[in-house]
Amino acid sequence: MTSASTQQDVSPYLSMAIIGAGPAGLSLALQAASALPSARITVFDARPADKDVSADPRTLALSLGTVQELQRMGVWDAIQSSGQSTAIRQVHVSQLQPTVLWPGQAQPEVLITAEEQGVPQLGAVVSYGALVAPLQQKWLQAADAAPQRLAMRFGTAVKAIKPCGGHVEIDADIAETFDLAVVAEGGVFSDQPKLSWPEGISRDYQQSAWVGTVLLDASSPTGVAYERFTPSGPAALLPLPAGSLSPDGQQGPVGPRAALVWCVQQGDDPVKDLTDAQRLTVLNSLFHPKVGEIVGVSALKNFPLGLNAHRRLVSDGHVVRIGNAAQTLHPVAGQGLNLGMRDVHELLTALRDTRPAVCATPADQAAWMASALRRFERRRQPDRFALLATTDFLARSFTYPAPILATVRGLGLGAVGMISPLKRLIARSMMFGWR
Repeated sequence: MTSASTQQDVSPYLSMAIIGAGPAGLSLALQAASALPSARITVFDARPADKDVSADPRTLALSLGTVQELQRMGVWDAIQSSGQSTAIRQVHVSQLQPTVLWPGQAQPEVLITAEEQGVPQLGAVVSYGALVAPLQQKWLQAADAAPQRLAMRFGTAVKAIKPCGGHVEIDADIAETFDLAVVAEGGVFSDQPKLSWPEGISRDYQQSAWVGTVLLDASSPTGVAYERFTPSGPAALLPLPAGSLSPDGQQGPVGPRAALVWCVQQGDDPVKDLTDAQRLTVLNSLFHPKVGEIVGVSALKNFPLGLNAHRRLVSDGHVVRIGNAAQTLHPVAGQGLNLGMRDVHELLTALRDTRPAVCATPADQAAWMASALRRFERRRQPDRFALLATTDFLARSFTYPAPILATVRGLGLGAVGMISPLKRLIARSMMFGWR
């Protein structure tokens, strides 16, 4: 992706409110400050200013395109120096159930490597804190350097967003008017209001994800992300820096680690009542032998899974949704954050490339904004709907007991593994999205 900040800005005056100081919101603020240097940008977030976000251990999978955007923003070195990031150099996808119609002796599997794709890495795994902390620090530095147009409003919850005569009114204790409001954070599925068509699609998969950390045998390959389709749902291991299972990573046996995402049916949860020792035994029976032995598992946390996807990204004229505010996906493809980062890129590109040299009247400003937002939405929908359809099909395929669905998945894996152009297409979409 080409950075929107590489072009000289000749934009008319623009005031933008960004609601949410997570990865998508902060990335948009930083890139907009550079790409649109005449714009006034304010970021709102309910969390207090003194909250230490760097300690947040949640695991995020970044595509190569997202890594490249973070490099262009000048924060990737800080993320790497945190010691909480790991490059993904291989992705291995397989299925536990046998594919009965598969003609080969070995069961179908897909292996995508950075080397065969001609890239240094396919992506990376980072902790939420390691990603957000440097983004926040860089944004605060930018706001300190240009307080007349850049602002960070910590501890300020946005209570309402209302159209107001061709503008947008933000109600956050006091009412402020902006030309554009971008809702950048939507929370998790269980906290979101359910959608109904034509507003959007909402689907409760009746599945839960158990997440935690596993310790691997010293001989296990490093830098490999594993996806395993099981009868209960997909399970994934994402590579982490070497360490132990203790909270500080210093106590107990040390070795290769991986973040675990273990999806199961809520009505028939095979994980809930197991002891740690039993969970370890089950995990070693689930994953492909190429993983090696799993020698330890941390305490696991559980959260429900579902789909919420707004049909439109632009509503009420000048209100835009990106990231989790626009779509919350099943984690089977690990692409939720990356989809949001591509939203950011396309929104900035549209604002930059459609602007006139001069906006002499409010009508000119309104026409420019409408043109930019139409282009943003038009350019984003194919990527969004392709990923929504893929993850929805895979997630729903685990809710039906019909054995034919496992066979279909297995045959699909075999086709991707054997047909090089198809595997290259899947790899490119995984790294950069459908475009």
